[in-house]
Amino acid sequence: MELFGKEEKKVEYLELIYDLIFVYLIGRNNSLLHHVQDGFISGSMFLTYVICTLTIIQIWNFSTFYINRYGRNGLRDHVFLFVNMYLLYFMADGIRVHWQEYFDRYNTAWMLILVNISIQYFIERRNHKAAPWEIKQIEVTGTIILIEALIVAVSIPIFHVFGVTIAFVAVLFGIGATIFSGKVNDLVSVDFAHLSERAMLYVVFTFGEMIIAIAGYFEGEPSFNTIYFSSMAFLIVAGLFLCYGTLYDHIIDREMSTRGTGYMMIHVFLIFALNNISTALELMREEEVELLPKTLFLIGSFLIYYVFLFMTERYAKERLHFTKKLWLSLAAFAVGFVGLMLLFREMMYVNIAITVIYVFWVFSMLYRYGKHVREE
Repeated sequence: MELFGKEEKKVEYLELIYDLIFVYLIGRNNSLLHHVQDGFISGSMFLTYVICTLTIIQIWNFSTFYINRYGRNGLRDHVFLFVNMYLLYFMADGIRVHWQEYFDRYNTAWMLILVNISIQYFIERRNHKAAPWEIKQIEVTGTIILIEALIVAVSIPIFHVFGVTIAFVAVLFGIGATIFSGKVNDLVSVDFAHLSERAMLYVVFTFGEMIIAIAGYFEGEPSFNTIYFSSMAFLIVAGLFLCYGTLYDHIIDREMSTRGTGYMMIHVFLIFALNNISTALELMREEEVELLPKTLFLIGSFLIYYVFLFMTERYAKERLHFTKKLWLSLAAFAVGFVGLMLLFREMMYVNIAITVIYVFWVFSMLYRYGKHVREE
């Protein structure tokens, strides 16, 4: 099959291997939230976690767009991917509670990864001399990534001289520049089937980390508590996955024409929310963490996940766009979920059951809606 004059891409084995290192990075990032201070995660540590998580997802995002538009699964692509994989290990090693001691290592690796991706774009320029619109897209994208690399490079001496980090500036620049370069990205279409599959696989890997995170619920001698809470935790993960799977398999139009930027930006925050849920489920078992803040963290993580999950509706098949009635039902049940979670926050048996009911109610709504529309 050809799409926009190009052969449809398939996700290659090397892309899957490349993605696997991000599973390791997800675990390293989530470990930052296990540093509890005064009954909850310290504000500085949470900010570090947010920046590190968005940084890693952004790197994956940049790589994925390049592979989608210009990757040929050739030797050059393999070399650049393996170099990035190697450098990502140094970033992972720098993700620590005492991250200041590893600041140079982390940021140098981050900068080199961005330079690596930027070089790929500028090398690719020579293959599109007959297509000036593609050259413009390549130059703009490569320049954005290179500028972000320069910001990261500058952050190293700034940290040593002034004792402050401007890493968040680099991340925000990358996000903002990508969004505002939308018209340029329109010049070169993406293979949305390939792009959406890569995003789906990253989500699957993130769920894999979540499965590992809830392993603690299965520890200890078999008892009613162990069986009850482990079952509920497992059902929560399964229900969240089924919600995403239903949208991906039955509602998203993977053959639509789109620049893909919005879809990938949605997944940046979708994956971020899943990381938060993994940590929130672990924190719910920790008695030294105060009940109210960890409950609010869990609620917020679920709401972020569903908000961005439902935002993928804009990429739905024409007949499957959500109706006003469905939107109102989803909103009303979310409000009810928040209210009940706060009301029963001190009753963990009830609290976790409410979460399971909410997750599977959303799944049933999506499943029944998709099935009903298809049968009309």
